[in-house]
Amino acid sequence: MSYVDEILEQVKAKNAHEPEFIQAVTEVLTSLRPAIERDEEKYRKEAILERIVEPERIVTFRVPWVDDKGQAQVNRGYRVQFNSAIGPYKGGLRLHPSVNQSILKFLGFEQVFKNSLTGLPIGGGKGGSDFDPKGKSDREIMAFCQSFMTELYKYIGKDTDVPAGDIGVGAREIGYLYGQYKRLTGLYEGVLTGKGLAYGGSLVRTEATGYGLLYITNEMLKSHGDTMEGKTIVVSGSGNVATYAIEKAYQLGGKPVTCCDSTGWIYDPEGIDVALLKEVKEVKRARLTEYAAARPSAQYHEGRGVWTIPCDIALPCATQNELNLDDAKTLVANGCKVVAEGANMPTTLEATEYLQANGILFLPGKASNAGGVATSALEMSQNSERLSWTREEVDAKLKDIMVNIYHNLDDTAKEYGVEGNYVVGANIAGFKKVVNAMLAQGIV
Repeated sequence: MSYVDEILEQVKAKNAHEPEFIQAVTEVLTSLRPAIERDEEKYRKEAILERIVEPERIVTFRVPWVDDKGQAQVNRGYRVQFNSAIGPYKGGLRLHPSVNQSILKFLGFEQVFKNSLTGLPIGGGKGGSDFDPKGKSDREIMAFCQSFMTELYKYIGKDTDVPAGDIGVGAREIGYLYGQYKRLTGLYEGVLTGKGLAYGGSLVRTEATGYGLLYITNEMLKSHGDTMEGKTIVVSGSGNVATYAIEKAYQLGGKPVTCCDSTGWIYDPEGIDVALLKEVKEVKRARLTEYAAARPSAQYHEGRGVWTIPCDIALPCATQNELNLDDAKTLVANGCKVVAEGANMPTTLEATEYLQANGILFLPGKASNAGGVATSALEMSQNSERLSWTREEVDAKLKDIMVNIYHNLDDTAKEYGVEGNYVVGANIAGFKKVVNAMLAQGIV
C-alpha cells in the first residue's frame, strides 16, 4: 500500500465522526501523490504525513454568558492550533451553530497550506464556537465575546497564535475580543487581526479576501489570453468576501448578477448594486428581501439557486460544500468557463472533479481566497512596526501576493506534469514549504 493510502486509511479510522476533516485531508493528500512519491521513503521515515494531518494542539472549553433576560447560557469554544512550522498559528474565529471540531480541523488543515502559499511566515490554525450571533443584541454579543476571550487568551499571543475574523466574526466582535484580551493581559499588541483602524487595524483588510479573489482570477484569465472585461459573474454569499468580490469585479470590467444569504438569493440582470448590498447587509444587517424591495430589477428567490444563472465565471463565496455535483453540471451546461473559490472548500470533491474534467479553469480556495489571511499578516507587520501603511501600499502588496500565488501554483502544476490542474499545483506548492520547515526542525 502506498504511503498516501496508508495515511488516508488511518485518518478515516481515527476521525470517522469528522466528515469535513476527512474530505479536506482526502482532497489534499490525493493531489499530493506526485510530490510524495518522489521522496516516499524519506517522508515515511520522518512520519511527515502522520504529523501534518494531526493538529499540534486542540483546545476545547465552555463559554458561559448571560443573555438580556438574565438567563445564563453555555456554548462550546475551540481553538485548533494545527501547524506552526513556518510561523505563529494564523486563522479565523467562526461563530455559527454549525461549528464543531470536524469543521474547525478541516479549516485549520486548509489554512496551513493557504498560509504557506502567501509566502509570509504564518502557520495554520482555526477556532470559534457554536454561538449564533444572529438576533443577539450588542450587549449579548459583548458578553459572549468577553467570556470566550477569558479562556482563549491563555493560548494566544502576537508571536504564538493570532486569530482573526470569519463567519459571524466581524469588526464588532473583533473589537469586543480585543478589548477583553487587553484587559486580561495588560498588553497592547497585534494579537488579533481585522481590528478597527483606530486601534491597529489595516486598510483594505475588510476588502482583502474578495479583492484577492478577483486579482488571482484576473491573472489566471490573462495567462490564458483573456480578461475580466464583459464577463457575466455569479457570486454566492453576501458577507465580506462576496460583497468585495462583487465590488472588485466591477472595477475589472465584469458584471456580477447574483448574491445570496442563508434564506434566499438575488438575481439582478442589471448587475448587483454594491452600495445597496452594503446598506442591507453591513448597516441594517437585514435579509436580501430588503435588497429586492429597494431594487426593481432584482428577482428574489427562496432557497438556493445562484448556480442556475448562465455565466462566464462562478465565485462560490458563502460556505463549505455549497456547490455540488448537480450545480457543477448546470454550470458546465450553461457555458461557465471559470470557477474560483472565495469560501473555504465550497465545492464538493465530486463537483471539483467534474468541473476539471470538463475543461473549467478551477482555482481552489486555499489559493484564491488567501488574500484575507495575507492582509492579516500585513496587519501583523504594521503592528510590529507601530506603523500604518496607506491603502495604496496595502492594496499593491495584496495584488502582488495574489499574482505570485497564481504563478507559483501554475509553475508547480507544470513541474509535476499536470498543467492547468491548480488544485494539485496549490497543494504541492503549499506542502513543500511546510515540509521543508518541518524537516529542518526535527521530530517536534
